[in-house]
Amino acid sequence: MGARELARRVRSGELTAVAVIEAHLARIDAVNPAVGAATVVFADRARELAAAIDARIAAGEEVGPLAGVPISVKENIDLTWSASTQGWTFLAGAVPPENATFVDRLLAAGAIPIARGNMPDFGLRWDTVNDLFGRTNNPWDPERVPGGSSGGDAVAVATGMAAIGLGNDYGGSLRLPAYAAGVCALRPSAGRVPAPSLVVEPLPLSLQMFAVNGPIARHVDDLDLAFSLMHGADGRDPLVVTVPHPSTYEGVRRVAVVRDPLGWGVEPQVAEAIERAASALAAAGWEVVDAEPPMLEDAAVMWRQLSVTEMVGAFRPGGLPAPLSDGATRYFLDNASETHVLESGDEYGGAWAQRVVVAAAWARFQSEHPIVLGPVSTRRMPRIGVDLSGPAATTELWRDHRLLVAVNFLGLPSVAVPTGLDDEGLPTGVQLIGPANGDHIALAAARDVEAALGTLTPVDPR
Repeated sequence: MGARELARRVRSGELTAVAVIEAHLARIDAVNPAVGAATVVFADRARELAAAIDARIAAGEEVGPLAGVPISVKENIDLTWSASTQGWTFLAGAVPPENATFVDRLLAAGAIPIARGNMPDFGLRWDTVNDLFGRTNNPWDPERVPGGSSGGDAVAVATGMAAIGLGNDYGGSLRLPAYAAGVCALRPSAGRVPAPSLVVEPLPLSLQMFAVNGPIARHVDDLDLAFSLMHGADGRDPLVVTVPHPSTYEGVRRVAVVRDPLGWGVEPQVAEAIERAASALAAAGWEVVDAEPPMLEDAAVMWRQLSVTEMVGAFRPGGLPAPLSDGATRYFLDNASETHVLESGDEYGGAWAQRVVVAAAWARFQSEHPIVLGPVSTRRMPRIGVDLSGPAATTELWRDHRLLVAVNFLGLPSVAVPTGLDDEGLPTGVQLIGPANGDHIALAAARDVEAALGTLTPVDPR
C-alpha cells in the first residue's frame, strides 16, 4: 500500500494512525537486523504523533494529506530530536536547533518520522557503510552494495519499514539506491527544495549547485505527493524559488532514448530495461526516438573534476577536525588520483563558466525532447568492496554512472523507476530526465512506465 492510500484510510477511519505506526515498528523489528537500514528508531515519538492524529480525527478536525504516513529521514537531514551525523562518528552528538524546512512541511501534512536512514560518511561513496552505524545490506543480494548515499532510506522503503524516505542527490544519491532497491526516487530540479539544514555554512559551490533533497517511495504517485509538499521557497534558503508544480502534463510528448551513453557500453539487462521503458512510453502515446543530448561527456567529466577539486582540501592534513572512515578516505583518494584536479583559478573558473554552455545545449535539445530516457547505471550493482579495489575501479564506476552525474552537473530533475527483474532476480530500472523545472514532466513519464511495468516492493530481505 502506498503513502497516499495509507493516509486516505487513516483520514477515513478505516485505519488508525497508531495501528499504521505499530505495523511499521513491527516490520522494523523483523527486517532491520538483516539489512541495517534504520540507524535510530523513533518508536515513542512516532506513537505520540500517531495518537495525536487519531485524536484530531476523532474530534472531527481536518488532518493533512500524509496523515499517519511513516517516513524515514537520512542522517544528514536536520531533526531537532536526533543528531545529524552524516554517518560520521565526529558528529554523533550534533543535534540541530531546527528541523529542515521540508521536514516541517511534511510534519504539518501529518507525516510521522519513524527512523533515520543510514549513509556513508559525508555521502562520499556509492555504497552505504560507515564506522558509526556499520553496513546497510542490499535486500535483493547482500553480497552487492545497496548504492549510496541515501542507501538506508531506499532500503527502508523497499523492505516496508517506511512508506517514504527522505534523502538527497549530489551524484546520484537518490536514484542509484532506488535503482538498487527496486523503488522510485525523484531528484528534483536544482533550487526547488530547501536545504537539509537551516544552519548556514560556507558550502563548496558544487554542493550548492549539484545537491538537492528529494523523496524515495514505492510508487511514483507518492513521489509526486511528497514533492508537492516539500518544494518551494522558505525565506531562509536563498537558492530556492517557488515554481508551480502542475498535477498533469499536457505538453510535447517526445522522448529521447539514450541506449548507450557515449557508446561506452551497457550490460544486456540494462539495454533490456531501457527497451521495456521505451515500449511502455510508446504505448502510452509518447513519441520515442533514439537520440543523445549534446555535450554529455563534458557534463560527466566536469561533474567529477569539480566535485573532487572542491573536496580535495578536506583530505589534506588539518582539513577535517577528525578522520573519516578508512573506506571513505580510501575511496576519495583513489578517485582523486584518477581525476584531473583543477589546480589553477583559470581552470576552476573555466569549468564553472562552461557549465552554462552545456546547460544551454541541453535546454535546446529538451525543448524538442522534454524527456530523456536512459540508464541509472550501465551495469548491475557491484559486489561489496569493488569501489575500494584500486583507483581504476573509481573510474569504472564513474563511467557506469555517466548519465547519472550529468544530471547533477546540469541541475535537472530525474525520476528513477523500476522496470522488472533481471535473470539473476535483481531489480532493473531506468531514469527519466526532465528539463529544468520540469519535475512534473519527468513524473508524468515515470507514471506511464510504472503503469505498464508495475512495482517490485515491498520485499523481504534475502
